[in-house]
Amino acid sequence: VQLVESGGGLVQAGGSVRLSCATSESIVRIVTMAWYRQTPGKEREFVARSNRDGSVEYAESVAGRFYIYRDKARDTLNLEMNNLKLEDTATYYCSGGVLINMPDYWGQGTQVTVSS
Repeated sequence: VQLVESGGGLVQAGGSVRLSCATSESIVRIVTMAWYRQTPGKEREFVARSNRDGSVEYAESVAGRFYIYRDKARDTLNLEMNNLKLEDTATYYCSGGVLINMPDYWGQGTQVTVSS
């Protein structure tokens, strides 16, 4: 499975941006998909997850601000990011697989930079 992220870029604090992750196979077949993020010198951290059964999960730091959803018509995983903060600056990675917290596939990453 190939995952290709898009979106991101430079955004002001308090603004919004949407990330998309295009999948090479039908997104309904992928059991669990998630967004992670990483900043230099730090470990990659979980951001949000979408499971095939419709359940979602968010990291505490983004709950209430970010929204993850699957677009089945376009086979994409989207992440709506609202009320962005400086600490949201990171490279965001899309992942997918069968087991939660053990991704089988990763995208190449897309940079989000939040400016003051």
